Amino acid sequence: MRRRAAVVVIALLVVAACRSTGNTPRAAAERFLDEHYVHINLEAAKQQTVGVARYKVEEEQRLVGDQQIDASTRRPRVGYSFVEQRDEADDRVAILYNATVHFDDGGTTALRWLITVRREPDGAWKVSNYQEFE
Repeated sequence: MRRRAAVVVIALLVVAACRSTGNTPRAAAERFLDEHYVHINLEAAKQQTVGVARYKVEEEQRLVGDQQIDASTRRPRVGYSFVEQRDEADDRVAILYNATVHFDDGGTTALRWLITVRREPDGAWKVSNYQEFE
């Protein structure tokens, strides 16, 4: 049992180390994905967005209303992996991810996320749009 726990901890550390950091298009996309889909923190996800993406998150917040998501909330386990990045312009990049959502009942769903990020006038990269495909 201890060995299995150690393997799980090591695996989580490796996954965390693979995430992008800093002010890059990929880091911006993954900060958004972590907040929106993994942590289900729409307010934090909104801080990573501009334009259409911000509107979409605000609409989700409106639909959720005062429904609280906290430690007692049953949440799916979400994992994702980088597939490819396409530079569409000097200040706009599209990034594709594969995702898997694991539900408590044992079910899973495979998704693809297309995240578009753009460089803002202050130099920061923000998510400007996102799409989800099955």
